[in-house]
Amino acid sequence: MKEALRKKYLKVILVLVLVFAALFISRLLYGNFSNTDTTHQNNVTHTGDTSGFVADVALRKNYATEKVLNNNGPSIVQSDQKYEKIADIISYTTFFDQKEKVLRNEIEKYQGLVQFENKFGNEGHRTLRLIVGVPPKNFDSIYQSLIQVGHTVSKQVTKNDKTNEYRELNAKRETLEKVKNALMELKSKGGTINDFIQLENRILEIEQELQMLGVNLGNFDTENEFCTVKIVLNEKNQIPLSQFDKIYSALGWTLTVYLKLLAILSLLMFLAHLTITSIQKLNNK
Repeated sequence: MKEALRKKYLKVILVLVLVFAALFISRLLYGNFSNTDTTHQNNVTHTGDTSGFVADVALRKNYATEKVLNNNGPSIVQSDQKYEKIADIISYTTFFDQKEKVLRNEIEKYQGLVQFENKFGNEGHRTLRLIVGVPPKNFDSIYQSLIQVGHTVSKQVTKNDKTNEYRELNAKRETLEKVKNALMELKSKGGTINDFIQLENRILEIEQELQMLGVNLGNFDTENEFCTVKIVLNEKNQIPLSQFDKIYSALGWTLTVYLKLLAILSLLMFLAHLTITSIQKLNNK
């Protein structure tokens, strides 16, 4: 009886040892043949911030239009909502040239327009920053595509309503047009040279303001609608591991997984024991 029990324990121990060895060897082989080292890469500080683009102020603002249904008493009125939609993506890669090419191909595929580009750093530590205007219909598709390029560490989409701003710009333009017309009428009535010069200066100021308003309103033009995608792609060097480091890393991973498996197995055996005991008690009654 004792001999049979001893053999049973030896078989259990042998199975546990073989499982541990199989996990350890598979992880070690994965570490040797894998092109990336997750242990080292996860400890790398990822830099880049899409909010820090210096050229943002000088860029054309990207806006789009969306049809909105509003309840207006007994009737439903359809109106245009002007909005700004911005995606921010920060990622890194050890294959910088390859991923940069993929980025540009995806931008071209979805009819994107590169509005700002900044590439800097020595090889192994390069950073590419892009601001891309994308047709609204392609925004979701290009966003889902670009977050797959490289290892994305940060992503977000922001949508801001710009309808009131658009209406205010239009109202301001109408007011300036009325003021300009009134001044032109005064100019035709004659007066002193000083009055004439002051009128000319004021008309010139209003025309400059109208030009600026025209530029701002042009950003809302439905023929040139875009949403914005900001991309930061950082290059990270792949740090080669020594054989000792690979063995140590594989051993740590194996211990963690092995203990979790044992815990799950023990829990399942305990639950099975409780179930069998409960069934036997019910049958005895």
